[in-house]
Amino acid sequence: MIFSNGNAQSALEDRGCLRFRPFSASFIAHMQHMGYRSEQSFPDCQFSYRSKDELLFLLECTRKYNFMCGENLMVSLANEGSKKSSLWLKVCQMECRVRNSDVLAVIVDRLFENHIQPIVNAAEEIIGYEFLLRPSSKMRAFNPLELFARARESGLHSSLDQAARLAAIETSARHLPQGVKRFINFLPSSVEHPYRRLNDTFKKIEQLALDTRDFVFEVVETERIRHIAHLQHIFEVCRGQGISMALDDVGAGFSSVEEMSRLQPDYVKIDRSIVNGCRNDAHKQRQIRDIIRRAIDFGGKVLVEGVERREDFEFCLDSGAVLAQGYLFGRPQKPLEMQGLH
Repeated sequence: MIFSNGNAQSALEDRGCLRFRPFSASFIAHMQHMGYRSEQSFPDCQFSYRSKDELLFLLECTRKYNFMCGENLMVSLANEGSKKSSLWLKVCQMECRVRNSDVLAVIVDRLFENHIQPIVNAAEEIIGYEFLLRPSSKMRAFNPLELFARARESGLHSSLDQAARLAAIETSARHLPQGVKRFINFLPSSVEHPYRRLNDTFKKIEQLALDTRDFVFEVVETERIRHIAHLQHIFEVCRGQGISMALDDVGAGFSSVEEMSRLQPDYVKIDRSIVNGCRNDAHKQRQIRDIIRRAIDFGGKVLVEGVERREDFEFCLDSGAVLAQGYLFGRPQKPLEMQGLH
């Protein structure tokens, strides 16, 4: 596929050319040795391919050359008869994009939909829903975590993250009334420049005449928080628009209690691994009480995840949690299948 400014424009074709820069005489000689003659045109050189296998072979040859010679050639792809792409990628990223063309199809063709899972208060009243990415067709099934992992390898996680976020906002506009919270996941690393990268998100909320105060953006559990200051800036930008922030899976994975105290999210979601069976586990009880105590200190609302047993729910409520989510209250479902939304 050709990507220009991060957006897919056309499908990968059997014929096209790869452009490389900055190239050297050594690189030209290497490719000639592999049986390819370059079509040089300053400031780059290009090699034609006639199949996906040949395209992958060219990229593999270049990747090995980069490794052997310590160079860092960038590559751009153009299908036969189409305009040249303005997007230059690392060779390994382009190779991943070609190999993972199904990831591109998910983004370009919107082969996903949102399921929603209820979030309840202490009285078990639904106050909101978490939006979860799911395949829209059994014929093109995917595991969401694996999909994002492959998108990251291909340098496409920002595009996928944004597409999923905008789809969740659109779904919420069709199915939820004003005043119901919409918890939507986001990847911190996909928001390198918060004002610019989140502008489309803010515009979509405005276009659909939605209230930003109904939205809660969650930092997902699959990402290690490396730059607290950057994430604090993202929090500041979103809160400036009226959007609340949540830290997911606190106490397990990558969301530590220390990071929670530094970020001070509006919502603290305690990981399901701690919640499950907590009624009869003294260690889990200490963890839960510690997280809740720290959250209360900065005014964060505690939401316990993965609640399946009523006794666990009751312990968490008695300890100071105010919200809960889990199979005890409802499984993720398509919005049209949910009852009592309005």
